[in-house]
Amino acid sequence: MQEALLAAAVQWPAQGQPASPYGWLLTVATRRLTDEMRSDAARRRREGLAATGPAGPDPVGGPPADADDTLILLFLCAHPALSPPSQIALTLRAVGGLSTAEIAQAFLVPEATMAQRISRAKQGIRDSGSRFSLPPPEARPDRLRAVLQVLYLIFNEGYTATAGDQLARGDLTSEAIRLTRLLRQQLPADGEVAGLLALMLLTEARLAARAGPDGSLIPLAEQDRSRWDRQLIAEGVALITDSLARTRLGPYQLQAAIAAVHDEAPRVEDTDWPQILALFGLLETLSPGPMVTLNRSVAVAMVHGPAAGLAVVDQLATDKRMARHHRLHAVRGHLLELAGDPAAARAAYRTAAGYATNVPERRYLDARAAALAGE
Repeated sequence: MQEALLAAAVQWPAQGQPASPYGWLLTVATRRLTDEMRSDAARRRREGLAATGPAGPDPVGGPPADADDTLILLFLCAHPALSPPSQIALTLRAVGGLSTAEIAQAFLVPEATMAQRISRAKQGIRDSGSRFSLPPPEARPDRLRAVLQVLYLIFNEGYTATAGDQLARGDLTSEAIRLTRLLRQQLPADGEVAGLLALMLLTEARLAARAGPDGSLIPLAEQDRSRWDRQLIAEGVALITDSLARTRLGPYQLQAAIAAVHDEAPRVEDTDWPQILALFGLLETLSPGPMVTLNRSVAVAMVHGPAAGLAVVDQLATDKRMARHHRLHAVRGHLLELAGDPAAARAAYRTAAGYATNVPERRYLDARAAALAGE
């Protein structure tokens, strides 16, 4: 069934839609995912057969002699005994070299509070008995996922601050990119490391065009694309091209592919929404979650109309994790506006503004509501 759905997903461009120069992204991603499903099925059959016979040796190799200290630190800071906030704080302190005051400022907490958080994180690692070495081979895949998640969260916090007067923190996005580059130097064959770095570069490329001179939010559709960093876009596209061609498919690679489609469109009206929608379908297969579905709802609206997108959003409204999230209501407002229902869109924007904790985001949402009210 999954393979049939994946095969159906590539039956585009839709009638009347020009073929995207990056249509191969979806084709390659779909083929790799289908191949991996078949490979996983074969592996499970082999494991079932092996379980009926005598167990063979399980050789475990040690960490490479030249393992970089940075890589070891990243794995230590992403220790499963620590909470995600502690993992982030410790990574910024131990690997990023930021001071406790700088980290506290980034997350809008008193310096003493951040010092306690970092101290508890260090003690948690000591209590776990971890040593300054790479985790055992069997633990590395899970720990690498945690490392990538920490770096992803640091970048996201920099790209849109959770709270405060600044829309973005360029120092945090730059630090996340620097650390991910270091990780890629040590793990050049890992597709998800490359995918995450590509995603960061393709997103960072738009940062300068994302805010006005007064710090106000400029949405993607209204950005001056001549201000996008073409060097970062070229590097990101090259990374995701290579990664999709030769490594196991993962969620960060798919997100990078989506970002590449956006970045390669010369104008907003040139965006290949059918391709983006199909890529989101693959992403939901690999990494389902409410935020993925919310983002997909916009692509659904752009391909099938705002009513279809709103139907997806309505399904998410019953999710307790999303009901009070400002982005859910912001997307609803946008789609209602596209559907020609200004009164409902205005109400949704006002609800979103009430939940937003980032000041520029809240001001943007208030401004959208005011514009629809003719104020």
